[in-house]
Amino acid sequence: MKNFSTGAARPLLAPALASAALAVALASSAGLAGAAPASTDPACRFRANAPDQHKVVKGDTLWDISGAFLEHPWCWPQVWGMNRDEIRNPHWIYPGQIIYFDRRHGRLTLVKPGTDANAGQLPLTRLSPQLRTGDLGPDNAVPAIPAGVIEPYLTQPLVVEDDTLSRAARIVAAQDDRLNLGEGDRIYVRGDLRGATSFQIFRPSGELRDPDTGAVVAHEAAYVGTARLVQEARPGVDVHSFAITHSVKEITVGDRLLPAPPVPVRNYMPHAPIQPIGARVMSIASESNYAAQSQVVTVNRGAIDGLDVGAVLDLYHVGQTVTDPESRGFLGLGKEKLRLPDEQYGELFIFRVFGHVSYGLVMQVTAPVQVGDVAKSPE
Repeated sequence: MKNFSTGAARPLLAPALASAALAVALASSAGLAGAAPASTDPACRFRANAPDQHKVVKGDTLWDISGAFLEHPWCWPQVWGMNRDEIRNPHWIYPGQIIYFDRRHGRLTLVKPGTDANAGQLPLTRLSPQLRTGDLGPDNAVPAIPAGVIEPYLTQPLVVEDDTLSRAARIVAAQDDRLNLGEGDRIYVRGDLRGATSFQIFRPSGELRDPDTGAVVAHEAAYVGTARLVQEARPGVDVHSFAITHSVKEITVGDRLLPAPPVPVRNYMPHAPIQPIGARVMSIASESNYAAQSQVVTVNRGAIDGLDVGAVLDLYHVGQTVTDPESRGFLGLGKEKLRLPDEQYGELFIFRVFGHVSYGLVMQVTAPVQVGDVAKSPE
């Protein structure tokens, strides 16, 4: 974090209000008309050594800023006074704005130029919706998380559950019996198109097994390209005709097709899970043995288990079993085994949810993530 200072000061820039709903969100957080009370969640406390103010700089994220102010960075919506049920996307803040640590009221506050922030007592200032131009557009806004890292996981299959795999249409032949296909080639597909005309092509690869049960809950999938429907199957013809519109790898007979997903929403509201979650890390997207901050992992819980997009889980290394060197086992035989506690070392932000599987972005870890690690609701 940069540009922290202590003591009272005046802000440099006014907050940018992108919409009327955004204005209400900022008004609520600043203690204005219709204000929401500060968070009562004991886990969402301000740090004792938090500074009085922070100037937003390029490269900041709401997660990082809140991590400097709060015990848990995912608590920023509660402390900001945001209502997740009514305002589903986080409001934007911009480089150059000043965030005040309102010690008296226990919340983060953006204030207008010329207002007095002495001793943490901020005057009431009514904000009206207004349109900003110049460099205060959404492309310059400070995001909740670095969206570019997760973009491929939002727009490509990469994880395909068994029921989806069994229903996916598949390439059964190609024009001129070609084996390796690319952009512009004609392919023939068999299966239910589910009313779609634009598809992604993927290739099933490894299995994803639940660390607790050993059961296969999904398959990893390699994204290889896209295809467009040219002609649906008609009487006397058993297959659909497609044209490959884009390829990142060679496409072959046997590859599967899934309808292209809608354009993803890129703003997120970090929050505690809506119900207690106990999950395990199943795989690491980088195909490495370990994952670091800003890398993607899969966990063995999904929508069916009550996990939703934006949920934040604490990451734990599973406690080892050790031998007490001075103990005696049963009937004096061997040494007594002791189970050490799980050690919390980071946080996982859930950004895409399937039925039994979810993608999570690793956030602020003090140790590498490993397959089998525990991911559970914050305590």
